[in-house]
Amino acid sequence: MSATHSTRPGVGPDARPDAEPPAGRRAREVRVEGLGHRFPGTPMLFEDLDLRLSPGEVVGLCGPSGCGKSTLLSILAGWETPTAGTLTKTGIERTGWVFQNPYGVPRRSALDHVAFPLVARGQTRRAASAEALGVLRMFDLEHAADRPFSALSGGEAQRLMLARAVCTAPDLLLVDEPTAQLDTRTAATVNATLGNIAAGGSIVVIATHDPDTRAACDRVVDMVRLVHDPVVGQP
Repeated sequence: MSATHSTRPGVGPDARPDAEPPAGRRAREVRVEGLGHRFPGTPMLFEDLDLRLSPGEVVGLCGPSGCGKSTLLSILAGWETPTAGTLTKTGIERTGWVFQNPYGVPRRSALDHVAFPLVARGQTRRAASAEALGVLRMFDLEHAADRPFSALSGGEAQRLMLARAVCTAPDLLLVDEPTAQLDTRTAATVNATLGNIAAGGSIVVIATHDPDTRAACDRVVDMVRLVHDPVVGQP
């Protein structure tokens, strides 16, 4: 069963980007077949999900709270084992996850949070700081570069975690409610940036109930349509 549909012309459930993977690198893909999940003693959250995820598109997992969006993200990350079906990853070496509630080191600066993945990948501190500052600028956070994490607002902290995820260069980026704490203008910027990340060759999957974020996705998985029990997934 497929509950996906396109939100942009020319993009279908099995659409594939035109860009070829870099030489020497395997093509990246995530495929799920007949996927279903339930927690002990509860009805199925979702079932019979068939889905292929490829670089170059943003896929939205949409539906009300409790319909299994975050659980499906956990399965895609490999943190949760599905009750039914299979998950196959090809060429996925780095997976990034941005939680709905951002976590950081209270006394570390915003710049440090974003620069650290770059240093871990082999850059010098100076080069990493320069690149991290540019990424902070993408998320309208340049003004907060020297602030400790504890001094950031909820929206700033959320954007900081997205900026950090960009610097990890993930093959698969999983994002839980990226615009929940943001105003309309900032949310639009974040949605556009996630699209740019996908265009750069990442697979981007977003859990959201925000209509504007849903509209910004290339494809949408309607989680409610994957539930056979009419009680499950209702507000």
